[in-house]
Amino acid sequence: MVNILYASTIGCLMYAQVCTHPDIAYVVGMLGIYLSNPGMVHWKATKRVMWLAKGAISWKSVKQSLIATSTMEAKFIAYYETLDQVIWLRNFITGLRFVDGIERPLRINYDNKVAKLYSKKNKSSSKSKHINFKFLVVKERVQSFQVSIEHTSTNFMIADSLTKGVPPKVFHEHVARMGVVHLGDMLV
Repeated sequence: MVNILYASTIGCLMYAQVCTHPDIAYVVGMLGIYLSNPGMVHWKATKRVMWLAKGAISWKSVKQSLIATSTMEAKFIAYYETLDQVIWLRNFITGLRFVDGIERPLRINYDNKVAKLYSKKNKSSSKSKHINFKFLVVKERVQSFQVSIEHTSTNFMIADSLTKGVPPKVFHEHVARMGVVHLGDMLV
């Protein structure tokens, strides 16, 4: 276990537990007991927690700093801002030595087909001069297969419930897909 950064990984899990995933508090506490002498079984359990059942591992809701004149531009600016997080996550996972490196592109799900097509174009238009740099960075990352931008129907964008108002029916469907339950249901 000398080469595996077990304590550092537990620290990262504690951060995630405090900031975004209180649901992992118990298992992180149990894994933390073995900080002085972790075995391979503990490392495997830690890796299992890190993957979080292949769910959304990052989301954010902020007001964009650059004014967009269309929905496509707003989504494209969001692609650009997402790239920083995606590249950080790639480096983080590689640094934990779960894998030697991540060869396949990391997938970004968006529900705007126009912005996805724009990321594959060879040139920008005069209407998008103010986002040219962002356009070039996103285009380069897509063409170098560091990321892929995948269209996902709005009906399956479960993080939308965390960032915007959605109709009650859609909200309840998304909450169910996230696995969130009411506290009262757990106490019964």
